[in-house]
Amino acid sequence: MGKADIGLIGLAVMGENLALNMESKGFTVAVFNRSLDKVTRFVEGRARGKNIIGTYSIEELVAALKSPRKVMLMVKAGKPVDDFIDLLLPYLDKGDIIIDGGNSHYPDTIRRTRYVEEKGLLYIGTGVSGGEEGALKGPSIMPGGSPAAWPHVKPIFQAIAAKVSDGTPCCDWVGDNGAGHFVKMVHNGIEYGDMQLICEAYYLMKEYLGMTADEMHEVFKEWNAGELNSYLIEITRDILAYKDTDGTPLVEKILDTAGQKGTGKWTSIASLEEGIPLTLIGEAVYARFLSAMKDERVTASRSITGPEPRFTGDRQQFINDIKDALYASKIVSYAQGFTLLQAAAKTYGWDLRYGDIALMWRGGCIIRSVFLEEIKKAFDRDNGLVNLLLDPFFKEKVEKAQAGWRRAVSAAVLNGIPVPAFASALSYFDGYRTERLPANLLQAQRDYFGAHTYERIDRPRGEFYHTNWTGEGGTTASTVYTG
Repeated sequence: MGKADIGLIGLAVMGENLALNMESKGFTVAVFNRSLDKVTRFVEGRARGKNIIGTYSIEELVAALKSPRKVMLMVKAGKPVDDFIDLLLPYLDKGDIIIDGGNSHYPDTIRRTRYVEEKGLLYIGTGVSGGEEGALKGPSIMPGGSPAAWPHVKPIFQAIAAKVSDGTPCCDWVGDNGAGHFVKMVHNGIEYGDMQLICEAYYLMKEYLGMTADEMHEVFKEWNAGELNSYLIEITRDILAYKDTDGTPLVEKILDTAGQKGTGKWTSIASLEEGIPLTLIGEAVYARFLSAMKDERVTASRSITGPEPRFTGDRQQFINDIKDALYASKIVSYAQGFTLLQAAAKTYGWDLRYGDIALMWRGGCIIRSVFLEEIKKAFDRDNGLVNLLLDPFFKEKVEKAQAGWRRAVSAAVLNGIPVPAFASALSYFDGYRTERLPANLLQAQRDYFGAHTYERIDRPRGEFYHTNWTGEGGTTASTVYTG
């Protein structure tokens, strides 16, 4: 066996599957893991007879690679990534490439790109989405970092990535330094939103309409055959049909406390830093936090009363209303996500191609859906599109869905059924399409107590005024207008 095309450090399930994926596309892969027994187990097990070279030290791994050497880290985000970069640097030469394929926080990737480039090497921070199956059969890959590294890894990454129907790989260069990991973070935030929206649709059917898991399975099966077709709708369909050993639906035996790894939280924090109202994803994150307060909720449920859900009317019509709420809220979620990408591109000087990002999410990843094809078309129609809600296709869809969306949210509120993502999406939609919001009063309040000044509708923008509201204050205004 000759020298390897790429090295991979970290043989947990994602690392193993990526190595096997690369090998299956004709590349020779050298692998290393800090627990050396994992290397032996892998090369003598799943990798037996394949062009995969097991190595037992960093020095041996680097020596096994063709130049320029490419080493991909599939290790836990945080300190382990920094540790391995420092372990690798003494053995690598100028122009060699270190790739971080974990879920790193984008500021870390910005820092690491600068650090590695200062040593004369190249760095890539790439999002990899699709879970275990995606890693093995074709993930969505979102690389950013040192642009000079891209030509060297492009043949490997595009070969192993998922492909859309015309063969286009779900992988392309995203942008400098932390751009790839930022895009992956927003992908994960949207994933949080999509999952919460589906859970709220399920909850309305279960708690308000009193539907069985089998009945809901049929609804999701039907939805997956239409414009809501997506990986998450598909797996929801399958989950609802899955029976426990006693023949009852397994989903109803699962404790209602949701976990999270932090990427949704990072997306929400980034939106606060950029001043972008990412309300739906924020509510999806908070919904997980609230679910984790199980003991408190059990106590509260026994002492705080609310309305008893009671449905009267046409059940099929209300199922259609739920579908409208799900589809319209999904549009809002993606609209918000892309506005965050646009804001970050300005902040960090990234040249992001939004249609191509939608295409990268079209296959391989957790949020893959037919819906993303329409986002690609929207940015093809207008590359300067500031919000998906202004695109003709999405504008028509959300206007058509809004009556059902409003009925679903209204029914949930009147019957005490929490739908934070549906409701926050609707509030954003109504706020976005409102010419005059009550922020005039808010700004008056700020000027009253803090002399923060205000602009006037009968004067040019950029002119600021302060009023002595009580007759007792001075005329001195604060210099912090937006503070």
